[in-house]
Amino acid sequence: MALKHASPLEVIDLFHRQPQPSLEPEPPVSISLLRTTELQLIRLVLPAGHRMPSHHVPGVLTLQCLAGRVDVETPERQCTLAEGQLVMLQGEEPHSLHAHVPAVVLLTLVHNPPGAWRPRDAGDEGASCG
Repeated sequence: MALKHASPLEVIDLFHRQPQPSLEPEPPVSISLLRTTELQLIRLVLPAGHRMPSHHVPGVLTLQCLAGRVDVETPERQCTLAEGQLVMLQGEEPHSLHAHVPAVVLLTLVHNPPGAWRPRDAGDEGASCG
């Protein structure tokens, strides 16, 4: 059976709230929420003490901490994400995750990027907000 991904304008519950109150709510699980040829959103649910080994993916990615706290480590540096914080990694950059406490992280992957990420120069067209 194919995994169901969200369709355009279908609301995605990032926190896995129960549709109806029940005596024993199901715990949130890691799941791919949305996938297109260019983009994928994955909810990662990490138990306290969980360490995701070093790995890499081809496209640019962001990690946004929705709950808890998680370390993001690359060969060059490490940062700790708290609830509401986000970090970006370039494609092919090895990284690992370590959850200090139970954590929920939203992983956004950009598939088939046209080129490597680079910061936009101040002189680039459209660089200012209007």
